[in-house]
Parts: sequence; C-alpha cells; structure tokens
Amino acid sequence: MRSSIIFCFFAAFGGWVFGYDIGYISGCLIMPDFIQYMGEQDPTTGEWILSSQRQSIITSLLSAGTFFGALLQSLTSDRLGRRGSIIFWSTIFSIGIIIQVASFGLAQITVGRFVAGLGVGALSAIVPLYVGEAAPKKLRGTLLVLYQVQIASGLFLAYIVDLGTHHLKSSASWRIPIGLQLIWGAFLIVGGLLLPESPRLLLGRGDEQGALKAVARLNDCKVGDPLARDVIKDLEEAIREENEGGKAGWLECFSTRSMMWKRTLNGCMVQFLQQLNGQNFYYYYGPVFFESAQVPLSAYSIQAILGGISLATVIPAMWTIEHVGRRKSLLIGAAIQAACALIAGLVGHYYTDVAGVTESMVKTGGNVLIAFAVIHVSMYSLFWGPTPWVILGETYPLRVRPKAIALAGMSSLFRKHIDPSPNCAAASVNWLWNFLLSYFSPLIADDIGPLILLIFFGCLVFAFFYIFFMLPETRGITLEEVDELYRSKVPAWQSNSWKPSSHHAALDALEGESRKPIEGSAQAPDTLDEKKPADEHIENAPVAKAKIGEEMGVGGEGIV
Repeated sequence: MRSSIIFCFFAAFGGWVFGYDIGYISGCLIMPDFIQYMGEQDPTTGEWILSSQRQSIITSLLSAGTFFGALLQSLTSDRLGRRGSIIFWSTIFSIGIIIQVASFGLAQITVGRFVAGLGVGALSAIVPLYVGEAAPKKLRGTLLVLYQVQIASGLFLAYIVDLGTHHLKSSASWRIPIGLQLIWGAFLIVGGLLLPESPRLLLGRGDEQGALKAVARLNDCKVGDPLARDVIKDLEEAIREENEGGKAGWLECFSTRSMMWKRTLNGCMVQFLQQLNGQNFYYYYGPVFFESAQVPLSAYSIQAILGGISLATVIPAMWTIEHVGRRKSLLIGAAIQAACALIAGLVGHYYTDVAGVTESMVKTGGNVLIAFAVIHVSMYSLFWGPTPWVILGETYPLRVRPKAIALAGMSSLFRKHIDPSPNCAAASVNWLWNFLLSYFSPLIADDIGPLILLIFFGCLVFAFFYIFFMLPETRGITLEEVDELYRSKVPAWQSNSWKPSSHHAALDALEGESRKPIEGSAQAPDTLDEKKPADEHIENAPVAKAKIGEEMGVGGEGIV
C-alpha cells in the first residue's frame, strides 16, 4: 500500500505542472518588463500596454495546447505505455518551456505556451488514468483527489515566485518563473523511469508475468503473494467483462439502455460546470482584475493568499469526498460560490467601477472583493475541484466507460482490448471550455468589469439545480450497483436513501435464516416467531449485520 501511494503521488505530479503553469502567467501579465516585451506602445502617450486581446492570446494558447495534447496522447498512451507516455510528454513540455524562456516577443511566447500545453494536456489525460489503474480500490478516490492537491500546490508556488520576482527591473522578473518549470519537467522525465507500468495495460498486452511484478511493487508484496494473485484475477475478470459483447459504439453512450444518455450527459455537465465556476477567472486574470479594481493590497499578495487558501482547502477534500458524498459536496459548493459571485460582482461594480465613488468606497469594495474571492476559491478547491473527476470514474459501465469518459473529459483505457478511438476525444469538454474561458474572460472583463462575476453567478445557480435534479449519489456502491441505480430511475434527490437489490437480498436471506427452527426444537418452522418483524430478527444477528455492513462499506451498526 505504501508503494502504491508513493507511485501515485509521483504520477500526480503532473497536476503540479499544470497548476504552476496556469499560476505564473497571471502575475507576468502585469510585470512592466513583460509588458514591454509582449505588449505594444501607445502612440499618443508612449506608454507600453498589454491589451486585453494580447492577454487573451498569451493565456489561452496554453489551453489550446492542452486540448490538442489530450487528443494526441492517444498516439503514445498504448504504444509507449503509461510510463513511457509520461516521459515523452514531459519532454515536450520542457521544450515548450525552453521556447518561452528564450522569448523576445509575442509570437515566440505564444508558440512556447502552445507547445508546453501539449505536454500539460497529455499528462492531464495520462496521469488520472495511471492513478486509477495503479491505486488499490480503497484508495482510488482519495488518490485521484491527490491530483487536485498537486494542482493547488503548483498554483500556490507560482504565486509565491511571482511575488518574489516581480520587483526585479530586468526580464529576469518573468524569465525566472517560467524557467523554474524545467525542474518539474526534469523531475517527471527522470522519475518516470522508476514507475512500474500499469498492470491493466500489461495484462491487455498478454504480459501476465509483467503485470504480476507491477502489482507486487505497487502493493509491497512478493510476486507469489496471494494478494498479488487476487489483484491479477480481479483485473482479468474486469478485462473479460469489458470485452463481452464486442466493441461499444459511440451511439451507445447516448442509448436508453441503463440510462446511458443521462450518465453521459451528467459526466459532460459536471466538467462543463466545473470550468464555469469562476475560479479560473481568478487564477488567470486575478492580478489584472484586482489592480483595475484598485484593491488596497497588491495584486501579487492577493494571488499568494488565494493560492494558499486553495492549497489549504483542497487537502480536506480527501475526507469530504468520501464522508460528505459526491452530490452533497457539489450542492454545497455551488450554493456558496454563487453567493460569493453575486456579492463580489455587485459590490465590486457599485463601489469601485462607477463614476463618483469615493476613496473610502473603493477601499470597502476592494476588501469585499478580496474576501469573497477567497471564499469562492476555497469552496472550489474543497468541493468542485476534485469531485467531478471522482464522479467520472464511478458513473459508467465498463463496456462504454472509455468513450463516455473521453467525451466528458478524461482519457480511455488500453487499445488492445478496447477500441482506441475514445482517446481521440480525451479531455474534450474540460479543455475546450478552459480555452474558451481563458480567451474570452479578459475581453468581457475589460468591457463590464466586476459584473463579469454575475455571469458566473448564473452558471452556479444553474449548476445547483442541475445537480439537485439530475445527479444521483454514487458514493459507496459498485459499478454494477450504479447500473442498477440508474435503471431504477430513482429521483436524484432520493438517491441517498436508495439501496441496491443485493442489500435487500441479504436482508431477506438473513430473515429466512432467523425463521429456521432452532436445533433440537420441536417447534415447526412456520410457527417460529412468525409474528416478529424482520428488523427484530436482524437486531438479534449482530454478526450477520456486520457482514452486510462490511459489504456496503459501513460498520454493522449502520444497518437497521
């Protein structure tokens, strides 16, 4: 178990790369030397400016690269394996960083960000896939949240580095934050050589011995250990089930069978709504936004605060994802973030962005903006950052999971046993919306100022009602039971109390056992306790209760 956590922590470092990359650029956009290199000179005043159009191009080209990188990783994910793909795309990422560090103009830095984005996008598809395949079942959800923790960590470090270098008068002020990323790339390349290959991929290639060795390394046991054999047996069974009935077509993702249309829609919508939460606006354009709003603190200090809060609140998500539940987490997050966006948008506009405001009003409005930005970002990190990725891994049956997840925002499984075409849509929804948001946000904010937050308010209100009416709770149930949950057509708001048929069957069996005559008793079976209710018999069978509770992922005391 220890080795599995270490390996997955390393693989999740790809999240660190992405977090740092989106974080450092926000501070660079207001650095005087960066503006002089990448901006244009006002012919009337002679002042160097970085227009909102140029801000959009510089920022969004990373997201454009991530979109295509997530698609292109299909060419390497199976041929080179998960480990080889991590090494290859980390190299591409490093090349993009070198181009950026050597930049002397807009064209060069945008090309560099696009190339780096190819690596980031590919890693964003491969890393969650590797973690999902390598992690023990009990830790899978928690370790997938680890990817979000790494994103927050990279983001926080980027803000701290910007805070420390922005006062430099030379191009070192922005070349240092960019150049530090070469360390992350080198770490992934060298460390990738130490990773074991995905056991699922090795089994898919027919390399059972290699898969056995990988499982043994991941679980801190010997090749001949029964634990390793059991894991291999489970993987082989999963592969067999995935192949039953032949290849799934894309249309099957939208079929009425097992409510697949609704499940695919839910996966796409949680990715769509995750991107329109408003947090990326703060991440990408926070310094520019806060500087224009004349807040009392420096824009760099505010970003450092936001980064620290993001990191501090994403860590408890490992607990909330399992104990609060997926559905409730999203509902709580949407409600609080919507309130933050509404208040910050209105106060920011009427206290800082209209004619006739006094200095004290601007100060008050700026403080309100900072306070609610902090709450907004913290609620995203705690609830909406990690939860959608966990939901994607739990929503789809094995047969169509690669295609459905690809449509929603992640990568597919191995080609030898599954049609490779799902890879071609990897990260489609997530990165597409990330690109659109990063491109259009500065243009809209330049026109309407803080009122842009009201757009995110509307999206969050929609998110709340969508989750309430459409997304059922999938915590603590198997993939087969998720099928049953959707087939039952139970309303989403009643899904917390839904129990699978296996639960009822276990209770019925327990009741039947309690009705059997006691050994040595002359009493007939049909007269023994025939008037006692079923729950009374269950209360007299604590051992059986414990077994049922264990199967359901709770203690025996949770069965009533």
